[in-house]
Amino acid sequence: MPMAPRIEQFRDLVRQAWADLVDQANPVGRLSLVQICMSAGATLVTISLAGSLFFSISPNEAKSKVLFYLLFTLAPFAVISPLLGPLIDRSRGARRAMVVFAAVGQAVICPFMARDVHSLLLFPEAFLVLVFSKLYVVTRGALVPEVSALSVPDASGQQAGYATLNARLTLLGTLAGFAISVPGGIILKLGGAASVLVFCAFVFVAAAVSGYRLPIVGHHRRGNLANPNARAAEAPSAPSTVVSTPVDDRPPDVIRLQPVAHPEVLLGLTAMSIIRGLQGFQIFLLAFGLRRLHVGLYVYGLALGAAGIGSIVGLALVGRLRERMNEQHLLLLSLWLIAVSSAGAAVWGTLVAQVGLAFLVGLAGAVAQPSFDAMTQRYIPQSAQGRAFARFATRQQLVWVLGALIPVVVAFT
Repeated sequence: MPMAPRIEQFRDLVRQAWADLVDQANPVGRLSLVQICMSAGATLVTISLAGSLFFSISPNEAKSKVLFYLLFTLAPFAVISPLLGPLIDRSRGARRAMVVFAAVGQAVICPFMARDVHSLLLFPEAFLVLVFSKLYVVTRGALVPEVSALSVPDASGQQAGYATLNARLTLLGTLAGFAISVPGGIILKLGGAASVLVFCAFVFVAAAVSGYRLPIVGHHRRGNLANPNARAAEAPSAPSTVVSTPVDDRPPDVIRLQPVAHPEVLLGLTAMSIIRGLQGFQIFLLAFGLRRLHVGLYVYGLALGAAGIGSIVGLALVGRLRERMNEQHLLLLSLWLIAVSSAGAAVWGTLVAQVGLAFLVGLAGAVAQPSFDAMTQRYIPQSAQGRAFARFATRQQLVWVLGALIPVVVAFT
């Protein structure tokens, strides 16, 4: 397909995402502002910790620290899934409260991290930041259907489906991360990691204020008070229409084993988990492979940048692809894209091929994640979506860590 239509698709997605953001009377616009602030804050935290974990130390020490880091990323889900997941679904307004709680928590912890940036206390403080960050991601997934039901139609006169709305939010977060990395890098160069964390605290304060402006919604609020036709937005626009099935209609043994899961969602979770595992494998395979080749850091930065650009391109394609395929087909397409491109990179075997593979893996993940989120938002009752997103995020992160562990432990070319 020629590049011009692709560029126009991306422009359309950016225009609509920007239209969502500037319309702060619309609940989707308010959630978009929260997404920008939270993504910018998360990027600043990453920048403040960059260099101390991997590239500034010897390869042998890097391996042990990366192993610790990978296990460290799993720990927040031990808190979110059993403890905080049910709270997200507990009452009307709980989801807005969780967003504010996540933002305030990070705003409070960042100054302490700035004080302890060279202390062992940095690790438990970073753990709490990870907990709050994952709590927001889980809560946002549960918020999308409620906010969508209260939103007004977009510029085309239609309401966006869940996959498209997820893609818009992710795109805004990705662009915000790119944009904040410039001043974040400058502050890191001039004032050090502590200065970045202080700046980060103010960003999370803005996120908390934005979160407080979200509408109070709850799982028992089924109708759309603002738009009686909003339920139509929940139906997929692809040729193969599916209908949400209540959890209680499933066989008793399935309910007992998976109380918040739909069979279609479980299959989608398997595909999405495989993609997440491949992403973790590819990131650390490239990182350690480049270190063994003594390649400059700029090549790894180029690969990460290619993955980020691939994510943006994938998000731009989700809406148009969703018009032609359902979410299940998009997940399958993402798996095939990674498989074929990986085989091509293995045959070609150059650094350029690895950068190209990073681009395509980023693109595939960006197409798959909003599609799987949309399946969860459609098939899982709203009263259980907080718990569902917490469990699914835990499983995806576990597979990502397992995939990343392989090239850390085993020296692949």
